[in-house]
Amino acid sequence: MSREIIELVHELERDRGIEGDTLVLALEDALLAAYKKTPGASRHAVVELDRQEGDFRVFSIELPSDIEERLLEEARERVLTELEQAEEENGERSHVLVTDDDLDIDWSDVPEEQVKRADVTPENFGRIAAQTAKQVITQRIREAERQIMYDEYVDRVTEVVTGIVQQAGDRNNVLVDLGKVEALLPRSEQVDGERYEQGSRIKAVITEVRSGTKGPQVILSRRDPELIRTLFELEVPEIADGLVEIRAVAREPGYRSKIAVESHAQGVDPVGACVGPRGSRVRMVVSELRGEKIDIIPWNPEPARFVAKALSPARVREVYLDDDARDATVVVPDDQLALAIGKEGMNARLAARLTGWKVDIKSDTEFATEEAEAAYAGEGEEQEFTGRCAAILSTGKRCPNAALPGSHYCGVPAHQELAHKEADLPAAAPADTPLATQEEVEEAEPVARVEEPAGDVAVATPAPKEELLEDAAPEQEEPAPPQEEEAGPAA
Repeated sequence: MSREIIELVHELERDRGIEGDTLVLALEDALLAAYKKTPGASRHAVVELDRQEGDFRVFSIELPSDIEERLLEEARERVLTELEQAEEENGERSHVLVTDDDLDIDWSDVPEEQVKRADVTPENFGRIAAQTAKQVITQRIREAERQIMYDEYVDRVTEVVTGIVQQAGDRNNVLVDLGKVEALLPRSEQVDGERYEQGSRIKAVITEVRSGTKGPQVILSRRDPELIRTLFELEVPEIADGLVEIRAVAREPGYRSKIAVESHAQGVDPVGACVGPRGSRVRMVVSELRGEKIDIIPWNPEPARFVAKALSPARVREVYLDDDARDATVVVPDDQLALAIGKEGMNARLAARLTGWKVDIKSDTEFATEEAEAAYAGEGEEQEFTGRCAAILSTGKRCPNAALPGSHYCGVPAHQELAHKEADLPAAAPADTPLATQEEVEEAEPVARVEEPAGDVAVATPAPKEELLEDAAPEQEEPAPPQEEEAGPAA
């Protein structure tokens, strides 16, 4: 029978991937525990397995009294330390009685000449060994399979898997069969409005893998943004091949999502590749998400243009950025304000998540009113300074550049000329005196504007320094040559 146990150990090592030494050590520990339950068992003993013949032998261990006492004290200290650590972790006091018979001493460091060994193998130990081997091997096989399954799924966290709904009666706990293991879709990871019928197939993201006594417990999610990435990878070959990349995803599960895509190949339209012929590719993703709307936005390295595109389908007129605070002030036409904000602010919220900028949306009328209030404090009051250049552009709006320290104007030479002229004004000038005349502003145009086609954003960019200097320098008339006085006759 012992020979059969050795053959079984080798077979499990080949087929199941379970290490043979692990099984042998487990068998020896189990047989030692079985031996100590027999009448007249030695206090200290060890079980050894003959790897060739497959025979189990039990040897009693006798130690000198002083060494035995020292080893018992060390074992007692180890057990008490473990109990104290367990009490600190659990916060509960342990009531465990530790006796010397329960202590496992370590005599591996004791010299061999001081240890007395004797063969005390019981007569019926072969039958005990067979029964114990069956139980231990069965238990170790289960533990090994659980560990293999845990190692397999713990490496698949953030991966999308397909499963069959096994139990959906309780909305708080939906069980999904993944083939080798049953996964749990908790209520917090379910999408509002979705119904999970028993026997239906669903795709979900593995968010966590827990190790339990009955095997690994896999936690799934239908709300994770990674689900959208993987669904587009499955439907769009350009994304799977690396020609198109999904740079960012913002999602309101069950309602709306926005994705930013970028092309790495010339001639490949990233938005068109994700939409597909007649919208077939994006339609498959929307169908898997049970009707969730998806906006596909082209990625742009320029923050102003990216923020403007992220507010799609609304049309944006202008975008002003504050790089330090990462704030974006977006100006839209009056009739596009509600569309830009979206239902309950959803469109603006998704745009902020997608771009990473705090988005403040204003209509043309609101922005013009605030600019007028910022430019002039009102009659009888001193001029209000907000840190921006006080020059007025030819469009009637203030310059978007920041003012220089100690000045109300930016570093554009034409605007600095306005600062010099303002300093030369009389001290009793009326409060409503404009900072610059219309002719001076038009002559010293501080900003070159890039006009885009309808539906795109116009971003303010500084004009070249040479052009600004040419515009700002007044034309100087050539001095008239001095007239020579004709010499009259001497008196």
